[in-house]
Amino acid sequence: MKETKRIDLALQGGGAHGAFTWGVMDRLLEDPRIEIEGISGTSAGAMNGVVMADALTRGDRDTARQALHDFWQAVSRAGMASPIRRGPLNILTDNWSLDHSPGYVAMDLMSRLLSPYQLNPFDLNPLRDIVAERVDFERVRRCQDLYLFVTATNVRSGKQRIFKREEMSLDAVMASACLPTVFKAVEIDGEAYWDGGYMGNPSLMPLMENCKSRDIVIVQINPIYREALPTSAAAIMNRLNEITFNASLIKEVRMIAMLQRLLGDQGVDIGCYAGTLFHRIIGDEVLDELSVSSKMNAEWPFLCHLRDAGRKTAEAWLAEHFSALGHHSTLDVEQVYQTEEP
Repeated sequence: MKETKRIDLALQGGGAHGAFTWGVMDRLLEDPRIEIEGISGTSAGAMNGVVMADALTRGDRDTARQALHDFWQAVSRAGMASPIRRGPLNILTDNWSLDHSPGYVAMDLMSRLLSPYQLNPFDLNPLRDIVAERVDFERVRRCQDLYLFVTATNVRSGKQRIFKREEMSLDAVMASACLPTVFKAVEIDGEAYWDGGYMGNPSLMPLMENCKSRDIVIVQINPIYREALPTSAAAIMNRLNEITFNASLIKEVRMIAMLQRLLGDQGVDIGCYAGTLFHRIIGDEVLDELSVSSKMNAEWPFLCHLRDAGRKTAEAWLAEHFSALGHHSTLDVEQVYQTEEP
Protein backbone atom coordinates (compact mmCIF):
# COMPACT_ATOMS: atom_id res chain seq x y z
CA MET A 1 0.00 0.00 0.00
CA LYS A 2 1.36 3.40 -0.99
CA GLU A 3 2.15 5.89 1.75
CA THR A 4 -0.25 8.84 1.94
CA LYS A 5 0.92 12.31 2.97
CA ARG A 6 -1.44 14.99 4.23
CA ILE A 7 -0.64 18.61 3.30
CA ASP A 8 -2.10 22.10 3.46
CA LEU A 9 -1.89 24.51 0.54
CA ALA A 10 -1.19 28.24 0.85
CA LEU A 11 -2.19 29.80 -2.46
CA GLN A 12 -1.07 33.28 -3.48
CA GLY A 13 -3.15 35.61 -5.60
CA GLY A 14 -1.93 36.91 -8.94
CA GLY A 15 -4.70 37.27 -11.50
CA ALA A 16 -4.22 35.10 -14.58
CA HIS A 17 -0.99 33.76 -13.06
CA GLY A 18 -3.32 31.77 -10.81
CA ALA A 19 -3.49 29.35 -13.74
CA PHE A 20 -0.02 28.21 -12.67
CA THR A 21 -1.58 27.29 -9.31
CA TRP A 22 -4.34 25.48 -11.19
CA GLY A 23 -1.64 23.33 -12.78
CA VAL A 24 -0.04 22.61 -9.40
CA MET A 25 -3.40 21.62 -7.90
CA ASP A 26 -4.22 19.49 -10.93
CA ARG A 27 -1.01 17.50 -10.49
CA LEU A 28 -1.46 17.12 -6.72
CA LEU A 29 -5.06 15.95 -7.16
CA GLU A 30 -3.80 13.42 -9.68
CA ASP A 31 -1.45 11.87 -7.12
CA PRO A 32 -3.24 9.40 -4.78
CA ARG A 33 -0.37 9.70 -2.29
CA ILE A 34 -1.30 13.34 -1.55
CA GLU A 35 -4.23 14.30 0.66
CA ILE A 36 -5.05 18.02 0.74
CA GLU A 37 -6.48 18.80 4.16
CA GLY A 38 -6.74 22.58 4.01
CA ILE A 39 -6.39 25.56 1.70
CA SER A 40 -5.74 29.18 2.55
CA GLY A 41 -6.04 31.38 -0.51
CA THR A 42 -6.13 34.97 -1.63
CA SER A 43 -7.61 36.40 -4.83
CA ALA A 44 -6.99 33.84 -7.61
CA GLY A 45 -5.84 31.40 -4.92
CA ALA A 46 -9.19 31.83 -3.18
CA MET A 47 -11.05 31.14 -6.41
CA ASN A 48 -9.05 27.98 -7.04
CA GLY A 49 -9.83 26.93 -3.49
CA VAL A 50 -13.60 27.44 -3.59
CA VAL A 51 -13.90 25.76 -7.00
CA MET A 52 -12.09 22.72 -5.62
CA ALA A 53 -14.13 22.66 -2.39
CA ASP A 54 -17.41 22.86 -4.29
CA ALA A 55 -16.37 20.05 -6.63
CA LEU A 56 -15.28 17.74 -3.81
CA THR A 57 -18.75 17.94 -2.22
CA ARG A 58 -20.38 16.61 -5.40
CA GLY A 59 -17.69 14.24 -6.65
CA ASP A 60 -14.13 13.04 -6.35
CA ARG A 61 -10.66 14.30 -7.26
CA ASP A 62 -11.35 13.95 -10.97
CA THR A 63 -14.46 16.07 -10.51
CA ALA A 64 -12.31 18.74 -8.86
CA ARG A 65 -9.75 18.63 -11.66
CA GLN A 66 -12.47 19.05 -14.27
CA ALA A 67 -14.08 21.88 -12.30
CA LEU A 68 -10.80 23.79 -12.19
CA HIS A 69 -10.38 23.28 -15.94
CA ASP A 70 -13.91 24.50 -16.63
CA PHE A 71 -13.50 27.52 -14.37
CA TRP A 72 -10.35 28.74 -16.10
CA GLN A 73 -11.85 28.05 -19.51
CA ALA A 74 -14.83 30.21 -18.55
CA VAL A 75 -12.43 32.96 -17.47
CA SER A 76 -10.77 32.79 -20.87
CA ARG A 77 -14.08 32.94 -22.74
CA ALA A 78 -15.10 36.02 -20.78
CA GLY A 79 -11.75 37.61 -21.61
CA MET A 80 -12.44 37.29 -25.32
CA ALA A 81 -14.88 40.20 -25.04
CA SER A 82 -12.36 42.40 -23.24
CA PRO A 83 -10.57 45.24 -25.07
CA ILE A 84 -7.52 44.47 -22.94
CA ARG A 85 -5.70 42.12 -25.28
CA ARG A 86 -2.17 41.70 -26.55
CA GLY A 87 -0.96 44.19 -29.13
CA PRO A 88 0.48 43.20 -32.51
CA LEU A 89 4.07 43.66 -31.31
CA ASN A 90 3.56 41.29 -28.37
CA ILE A 91 1.93 38.70 -30.61
CA LEU A 92 4.72 38.90 -33.19
CA THR A 93 7.40 38.51 -30.53
CA ASP A 94 5.51 35.71 -28.74
CA ASN A 95 5.31 37.86 -25.61
CA TRP A 96 2.41 37.24 -23.21
CA SER A 97 2.71 40.76 -21.75
CA LEU A 98 0.02 43.40 -22.23
CA ASP A 99 2.45 46.29 -21.82
CA HIS A 100 1.90 47.39 -25.43
CA SER A 101 -1.81 46.68 -25.54
CA PRO A 102 -3.73 49.90 -26.31
CA GLY A 103 -6.59 48.71 -24.11
CA TYR A 104 -4.30 47.94 -21.17
CA VAL A 105 -2.36 51.19 -21.51
CA ALA A 106 -5.61 53.19 -21.63
CA MET A 107 -7.03 51.36 -18.59
CA ASP A 108 -3.81 51.81 -16.64
CA LEU A 109 -3.74 55.54 -17.39
CA MET A 110 -7.40 56.05 -16.53
CA SER A 111 -7.07 54.12 -13.26
CA ARG A 112 -4.40 56.60 -12.17
CA LEU A 113 -6.71 59.53 -12.86
CA LEU A 114 -10.15 58.18 -12.02
CA SER A 115 -11.42 55.78 -9.36
CA PRO A 116 -13.60 52.72 -10.09
CA TYR A 117 -16.49 54.69 -8.57
CA GLN A 118 -16.17 56.97 -11.61
CA LEU A 119 -14.95 54.52 -14.25
CA ASN A 120 -17.17 51.59 -13.28
CA PRO A 121 -20.18 53.05 -11.46
CA PHE A 122 -22.25 49.88 -11.93
CA ASP A 123 -19.38 47.79 -10.56
CA LEU A 124 -19.38 45.36 -13.48
CA ASN A 125 -17.14 42.35 -12.89
CA PRO A 126 -17.30 39.33 -15.23
CA LEU A 127 -15.39 37.21 -12.70
CA ARG A 128 -18.22 37.60 -10.22
CA ASP A 129 -20.68 36.11 -12.69
CA ILE A 130 -18.30 33.23 -13.50
CA VAL A 131 -17.77 32.32 -9.83
CA ALA A 132 -21.48 32.65 -9.05
CA GLU A 133 -22.38 30.37 -11.96
CA ARG A 134 -19.84 27.66 -11.15
CA VAL A 135 -19.71 27.58 -7.35
CA ASP A 136 -22.56 26.66 -5.02
CA PHE A 137 -21.50 28.40 -1.82
CA GLU A 138 -24.08 26.61 0.29
CA ARG A 139 -22.39 23.41 -0.83
CA VAL A 140 -18.94 24.87 -0.05
CA ARG A 141 -20.06 25.73 3.47
CA ARG A 142 -21.14 22.10 3.92
CA CYS A 143 -17.87 20.68 2.59
CA GLN A 144 -16.34 18.29 5.14
CA ASP A 145 -13.40 17.16 3.00
CA LEU A 146 -11.43 20.40 3.11
CA TYR A 147 -10.68 23.26 5.46
CA LEU A 148 -10.93 26.52 3.51
CA PHE A 149 -9.81 30.05 4.40
CA VAL A 150 -9.97 33.21 2.30
CA THR A 151 -8.27 36.50 3.18
CA ALA A 152 -9.49 40.04 2.46
CA THR A 153 -8.28 43.45 3.66
CA ASN A 154 -10.59 45.69 5.71
CA VAL A 155 -10.38 49.12 4.05
CA ARG A 156 -11.14 51.16 7.17
CA SER A 157 -9.04 49.29 9.76
CA GLY A 158 -6.29 48.00 7.47
CA LYS A 159 -6.61 44.61 9.19
CA GLN A 160 -6.98 41.26 7.50
CA ARG A 161 -10.31 39.45 7.59
CA ILE A 162 -10.12 35.68 7.29
CA PHE A 163 -13.31 34.03 6.07
CA LYS A 164 -13.68 30.43 7.18
CA ARG A 165 -15.35 27.71 5.15
CA GLU A 166 -18.52 27.93 7.26
CA GLU A 167 -18.99 31.60 6.35
CA MET A 168 -17.78 31.42 2.74
CA SER A 169 -19.77 33.45 0.24
CA LEU A 170 -19.51 34.98 -3.21
CA ASP A 171 -18.87 38.37 -1.62
CA ALA A 172 -16.03 36.98 0.50
CA VAL A 173 -14.24 35.58 -2.56
CA MET A 174 -14.76 38.75 -4.58
CA ALA A 175 -13.53 40.85 -1.67
CA SER A 176 -10.35 38.78 -1.61
CA ALA A 177 -9.81 39.61 -5.30
CA CYS A 178 -10.90 43.26 -5.21
CA LEU A 179 -8.15 45.43 -6.70
CA PRO A 180 -9.05 48.93 -5.45
CA THR A 181 -7.96 50.67 -8.66
CA VAL A 182 -10.26 48.49 -10.75
CA PHE A 183 -13.31 47.61 -8.62
CA LYS A 184 -15.36 49.22 -5.88
CA ALA A 185 -14.73 47.88 -2.38
CA VAL A 186 -16.88 44.85 -1.56
CA GLU A 187 -19.17 45.43 1.42
CA ILE A 188 -19.87 42.60 3.84
CA ASP A 189 -21.83 43.15 7.07
CA GLY A 190 -21.33 46.90 6.78
CA GLU A 191 -17.55 46.69 6.30
CA ALA A 192 -15.67 47.45 3.08
CA TYR A 193 -12.96 45.10 1.81
CA TRP A 194 -10.15 45.16 -0.75
CA ASP A 195 -7.81 42.50 -2.10
CA GLY A 196 -6.49 40.21 0.63
CA GLY A 197 -2.99 40.32 -0.85
CA TYR A 198 -2.21 43.53 1.00
CA MET A 199 -2.44 41.87 4.42
CA GLY A 200 -2.21 38.12 3.80
CA ASN A 201 -1.05 36.62 0.53
CA PRO A 202 -2.00 34.11 1.74
CA SER A 203 -2.54 33.82 5.50
CA LEU A 204 -0.81 30.83 7.11
CA MET A 205 -2.11 31.04 10.68
CA PRO A 206 -5.56 29.53 9.95
CA LEU A 207 -3.93 26.40 8.55
CA MET A 208 -1.70 25.95 11.60
CA GLU A 209 -4.53 26.58 14.05
CA ASN A 210 -7.15 24.34 12.45
CA CYS A 211 -5.47 21.59 10.43
CA LYS A 212 -3.73 18.48 11.70
CA SER A 213 -1.17 18.41 8.93
CA ARG A 214 2.26 19.76 9.82
CA ASP A 215 3.18 20.43 6.19
CA ILE A 216 2.29 23.76 4.59
CA VAL A 217 3.05 23.95 0.88
CA ILE A 218 3.24 27.56 -0.32
CA VAL A 219 2.42 27.98 -4.01
CA GLN A 220 4.18 31.25 -4.74
CA ILE A 221 3.42 33.09 -7.97
CA ASN A 222 4.87 36.50 -7.12
CA PRO A 223 8.66 36.54 -7.66
CA ILE A 224 10.78 37.27 -4.59
CA TYR A 225 14.02 38.14 -6.37
CA ARG A 226 14.73 40.04 -9.58
CA GLU A 227 18.25 40.32 -10.95
CA ALA A 228 17.64 43.29 -13.22
CA LEU A 229 17.16 46.76 -11.71
CA PRO A 230 13.85 48.23 -12.92
CA THR A 231 14.43 51.57 -14.63
CA SER A 232 11.32 52.19 -16.75
CA ALA A 233 8.09 53.43 -15.22
CA ALA A 234 6.32 50.15 -16.07
CA ALA A 235 9.16 48.01 -14.68
CA ILE A 236 9.24 50.01 -11.44
CA MET A 237 5.49 49.62 -10.96
CA ASN A 238 5.79 45.90 -11.75
CA ARG A 239 8.45 45.39 -9.11
CA LEU A 240 6.59 47.49 -6.56
CA ASN A 241 3.53 45.32 -7.11
CA GLU A 242 5.54 42.12 -6.54
CA ILE A 243 7.18 43.43 -3.36
CA THR A 244 3.84 44.62 -1.97
CA PHE A 245 2.09 41.31 -2.56
CA ASN A 246 4.93 39.27 -1.05
CA ALA A 247 5.46 41.42 2.06
CA SER A 248 2.80 39.87 4.30
CA LEU A 249 3.85 36.30 3.46
CA ILE A 250 7.52 37.03 4.14
CA LYS A 251 6.74 38.63 7.51
CA GLU A 252 4.49 35.77 8.62
CA VAL A 253 6.95 33.03 7.67
CA ARG A 254 9.81 34.91 9.36
CA MET A 255 7.77 35.32 12.56
CA ILE A 256 6.94 31.62 12.72
CA ALA A 257 10.54 30.62 12.00
CA MET A 258 11.78 32.99 14.70
CA LEU A 259 9.39 31.52 17.28
CA GLN A 260 10.49 28.01 16.36
CA ARG A 261 14.16 28.93 16.62
CA LEU A 262 14.18 31.14 19.72
CA LEU A 263 11.47 29.54 21.85
CA GLY A 264 10.86 26.07 20.52
CA ASP A 265 14.51 25.09 20.75
CA GLN A 266 14.48 26.09 24.44
CA GLY A 267 11.63 23.77 25.24
CA VAL A 268 8.99 26.51 25.48
CA ASP A 269 5.53 25.38 24.38
CA ILE A 270 4.65 27.41 21.28
CA GLY A 271 1.57 25.42 20.41
CA CYS A 272 0.69 25.00 16.74
CA TYR A 273 3.85 26.81 15.63
CA ALA A 274 6.10 24.07 16.94
CA GLY A 275 5.74 21.36 14.35
CA THR A 276 5.06 23.43 11.24
CA LEU A 277 7.09 22.35 8.22
CA PHE A 278 7.40 24.71 5.27
CA HIS A 279 7.62 23.79 1.61
CA ARG A 280 7.34 25.89 -1.52
CA ILE A 281 6.38 25.36 -5.14
CA ILE A 282 7.43 28.33 -7.23
CA GLY A 283 7.48 28.85 -10.97
CA ASP A 284 10.54 31.06 -11.25
CA GLU A 285 11.53 29.84 -14.70
CA VAL A 286 8.15 30.77 -16.18
CA LEU A 287 6.74 33.53 -14.00
CA ASP A 288 9.92 35.59 -13.69
CA GLU A 289 9.73 36.30 -17.41
CA LEU A 290 6.24 37.77 -17.14
CA SER A 291 5.32 41.34 -16.32
CA VAL A 292 2.49 42.34 -14.00
CA SER A 293 0.35 43.26 -17.00
CA SER A 294 0.18 39.59 -18.05
CA LYS A 295 -1.87 38.95 -14.91
CA MET A 296 -4.78 40.36 -16.93
CA ASN A 297 -4.12 38.19 -19.98
CA ALA A 298 -6.92 35.63 -20.16
CA GLU A 299 -6.04 34.06 -23.52
CA TRP A 300 -6.61 30.31 -23.38
CA PRO A 301 -3.18 29.37 -24.83
CA PHE A 302 -1.54 31.52 -22.12
CA LEU A 303 -3.59 29.98 -19.31
CA CYS A 304 -2.79 26.49 -20.62
CA HIS A 305 0.90 27.45 -20.82
CA LEU A 306 0.82 28.42 -17.14
CA ARG A 307 -1.19 25.31 -16.20
CA ASP A 308 1.33 23.06 -17.90
CA ALA A 309 4.19 24.90 -16.20
CA GLY A 310 2.44 24.41 -12.84
CA ARG A 311 1.98 20.70 -13.47
CA LYS A 312 5.61 20.30 -14.52
CA THR A 313 6.87 22.21 -11.48
CA ALA A 314 4.65 20.21 -9.10
CA GLU A 315 5.84 16.98 -10.73
CA ALA A 316 9.47 17.91 -10.12
CA TRP A 317 8.69 19.00 -6.55
CA LEU A 318 6.96 15.70 -5.76
CA ALA A 319 9.84 13.70 -7.18
CA GLU A 320 12.36 15.58 -5.07
CA HIS A 321 10.51 16.31 -1.85
CA PHE A 322 7.68 13.81 -1.31
CA SER A 323 9.76 11.77 1.13
CA ALA A 324 10.42 14.89 3.23
CA LEU A 325 6.73 15.50 3.94
CA GLY A 326 5.99 14.92 7.60
CA HIS A 327 9.69 14.87 8.48
CA HIS A 328 11.39 18.18 7.70
CA SER A 329 10.98 21.46 5.86
CA THR A 330 12.24 21.72 2.30
CA LEU A 331 11.97 25.52 2.21
CA ASP A 332 15.09 27.23 3.54
CA VAL A 333 13.39 30.09 5.35
CA GLU A 334 16.70 31.60 6.44
CA GLN A 335 17.91 31.90 2.87
CA VAL A 336 14.66 32.89 1.14
CA TYR A 337 12.71 35.05 3.58
CA GLN A 338 15.06 36.44 6.22
CA THR A 339 16.19 40.07 6.44
CA GLU A 340 19.13 40.99 4.27
CA GLU A 341 22.32 41.85 6.15
CA PRO A 342 25.42 43.68 4.85
